[in-house]
Amino acid sequence: MTEDNYSLTTEFILIGFTDHPKLKTVLFVVFLTIYLVTMVGNLGLVALILMERRLHTPMYIFLGNLALMDSCCACAITPKMLENFFSKDRMISLYECMAQFYFLCLAETTDCFLLAAMAYDRYVAICSPLQYHTLMSKKLCLQMTAVAYIPGNLHPVIYIGLLFRLTFCRSHQINHFFCDVLPLFKLSCVDPYINELLIFIFSGSVLVFSIIVVIISYLCILFMIFKMKSKEGRGKALSTCASHFLSVSMFYGSLLFVYVRPNSVKEEDKDISVAIFYTLVIPLLNPFIYSLRNKEVINAMKKNIRKNF
Repeated sequence: MTEDNYSLTTEFILIGFTDHPKLKTVLFVVFLTIYLVTMVGNLGLVALILMERRLHTPMYIFLGNLALMDSCCACAITPKMLENFFSKDRMISLYECMAQFYFLCLAETTDCFLLAAMAYDRYVAICSPLQYHTLMSKKLCLQMTAVAYIPGNLHPVIYIGLLFRLTFCRSHQINHFFCDVLPLFKLSCVDPYINELLIFIFSGSVLVFSIIVVIISYLCILFMIFKMKSKEGRGKALSTCASHFLSVSMFYGSLLFVYVRPNSVKEEDKDISVAIFYTLVIPLLNPFIYSLRNKEVINAMKKNIRKNF
């Protein structure tokens, strides 16, 4: 095949979930509901943190940015997926593909560092409560948040830049519901080994660094909890960390399964179900995991509801 033929493949078909008409309608309603609830939950949480001065603390600043990135993840994936349920061609251009992956990777990478920052924040709050405002100042919190966005932006730029070394001359069909780089590698005429290797290195580095921070923070927290003599104190400390640990476990587990395990390019069928989890389900659950277990958020919500209605 000539170079002219290589350059023709600039559009792809997203296979999605199913071609069954009735099932497509059901899935459309389900995913539309998930999308709307995700956006209302996350953007509502962001708005609540901005409006309520009592929530202008490090923990809630991190939480607000996490909710913002979850909204970004949902916006990157869901609108195109919903459109494709009733689209005849289900086409996506290479540049749309890159844009979709950029915002997804931005959200997921930034989330990794924000979750690590939140784990450190909980460690300081529980293990050094008297020094909390000194060790975890608002200035340091804002600096940590800003730092989280730097690799969040650089990470997808590296992968997208490396896509330009590939040419696509095989099937136009991407066996996925969004444009991820791993399914794209299967369509490349050029050996994507370098791309796969760098994804393994960079994704692995981001995940390993943030997971180590989380594990060390929680080991210190558990050690401190076991030293507490008061059952009430133990219960309060465990309750504070339980929601964060649940979110962290689900998020890191799904990303490790998709991007860092061996032969991740060859086992894309398994990746679709896991991808639903980290792109749709986790952004849906996060605002409820954090807000329903948090009295400060609930009280602030009630106060604003009474004030406005």
